[in-house]
Amino acid sequence: MKHKALFLDRDGVINHDPGAYTSSLDTFTVLPGVLEALKLAADKGYLLVVITNQGGIARGLYTESEVRRMHHYLLECCLSMGFAITAFYFSPHHPDHGNSLSRKPERLMIERALARYRIDPARSLMVGDKQRDLDAAQAAGVPGILIDTNGSLLEVVNRLD
Repeated sequence: MKHKALFLDRDGVINHDPGAYTSSLDTFTVLPGVLEALKLAADKGYLLVVITNQGGIARGLYTESEVRRMHHYLLECCLSMGFAITAFYFSPHHPDHGNSLSRKPERLMIERALARYRIDPARSLMVGDKQRDLDAAQAAGVPGILIDTNGSLLEVVNRLD
C-alpha cells in the first residue's frame, strides 16, 4: 500500500518569510499554528515532506549547514510534540548561478520523495505560497493548494481527510 503525504514548502508556509532569505536559525520563526497543523496531518496518516528552494546557498548568503540546522530545529520541535517530519528536501541552486532540475518549479525533489517513501501522488497534497510550488507538484501528479505567504496552514490541514 502506498502512503499519502503532505508536501510543504518551507519559507512562508512553515516559517515566517521576511521577504528576503531566512538565512540562519536566529531568523527562523515557526508560524503560529504550524506545529499543531503538522501534528494533525501526521495524526491523519500523512507523511510530512518539506520541499524547499534554498537559492541563498548558491548566492553565498548562507550554507547548507545552516539550512540543516534550521531543519534539525524544526524536527526537534515536532518530536517534542510526538511526531516527526519524514524528510527534508532542499535545492541549493539559484537560476543566477546555473540551472538545476531539483529547483522548483521542476519536480525532481518531489519525485525523489514519491519513490523513496512509496507515496501515492493522487492521495497527497502540496501546500505552497508560490505558483512554482504548485507547478512542481502538478508535474509530479500531486494536487496543490496555494496559500498566502505567512498564511494559515492549519486551515488547510483541518480540511484534509
